[in-house]
Amino acid sequence: MPEVSRFLGMVIAMYFDDHPPPRFHVTHGEERAQVRIDPPGLVNGTLSP
Repeated sequence: MPEVSRFLGMVIAMYFDDHPPPRFHVTHGEERAQVRIDPPGLVNGTLSP
């Protein structure tokens, strides 16, 4: 996994050949989500507040 950052138990990753829209992937414990970069927003998955 192309890890960009790791903090507070979260892992942030971005994939070079990922399909649009531009986004990053977040993993925190059992939760997984994809977050759109522009405009910011949740694409898929869930994250606790």
